[in-house]
Amino acid sequence: MTWSACLVVVITGLWLLGKIAVLLAPLAVALAGTLFLAALLDPVLLRLRRLRVPDALAALLSILLLLGVLVGVGVLVWNLTASQFGELSQQLDQGLERSRDFVTSSLPVTDEQLDRLVRQVREGVSGSAPDPVAGARTAAEVAGSLLLGLVLLFFLLKDGRAMWGWVLRRMAGPRRELTAEAGGAGWRTLGAYSRGTMIIAAIDALGIGLGLVLLRVPLALPLALITFVGGFVPIIGATVAGAIAVLVALAANGPTTALLTLALVIAVQQVEGNLLEPLVMKRQVQLHPAVILVVVTAGTLIAGIAGAFVSVPIAAVTWRVLDTVQRHRAATAPG
Repeated sequence: MTWSACLVVVITGLWLLGKIAVLLAPLAVALAGTLFLAALLDPVLLRLRRLRVPDALAALLSILLLLGVLVGVGVLVWNLTASQFGELSQQLDQGLERSRDFVTSSLPVTDEQLDRLVRQVREGVSGSAPDPVAGARTAAEVAGSLLLGLVLLFFLLKDGRAMWGWVLRRMAGPRRELTAEAGGAGWRTLGAYSRGTMIIAAIDALGIGLGLVLLRVPLALPLALITFVGGFVPIIGATVAGAIAVLVALAANGPTTALLTLALVIAVQQVEGNLLEPLVMKRQVQLHPAVILVVVTAGTLIAGIAGAFVSVPIAAVTWRVLDTVQRHRAATAPG
């Protein structure tokens, strides 16, 4: 009877936490993204502090460096690929026409049936288009979250260690030691994940981008950028980015180039999974692929694309903290 009551209490508590997480999803995502960026910029901040740069100025310079890289990459991609969009439009029209001929000649589908299917898809897309007022509200929420994230990032970089020291000073005895050990392990895991993910995503983007250039696929640079961004969502992000590259290659250059692009994407992903990830991540971030799929799906359902980005680092840090607590208790247990 007691166990049944405890189980009901635990399930009720988890349900309440889930409801609160959904209601506070924008704030939770902003906090998680801020911690991710803080861990990513921490080495830059430490180097500036070793040069005796004041804390506030070091934090500001780190954020300006991040914004400069993001804006610089965006401007570079636009300048190098803006002229390709007109050419790509023509190639897409030709590729879609070839795809249409292939479908009608290879499958038991007539032109009328295909036109009706395309018309239904277009009607469904237009019917599900977001309301302008809702779109403006969403844009305002995104802008507010970005501004909040930048402000929080500044204060975390400037005063994060002092805040953590304040928390530890409020604890006494074994709890302080355990909290310090678990917090340090979680922070190291987040730093390893953020930097490792960025390195792996950059190598993936470089490999696929060079391959697309050799295959003469249009918009190779934007596709490489999509691959880089998709690398921050394990498994699903790489799959979606690869599918986009294959579809562009199919529509622009035909099935032969599309198959070669598919082979390129699979080869790069195999190198990533079997060589880069174990080499770069080592054993600091240990999550089974099944766990990653569940976590990414849950994050997407709760907070959309942003939830997919932050769900895996949250899970990795949580696992490392719990594992550290368990090891600490086992080491200090009597007998």
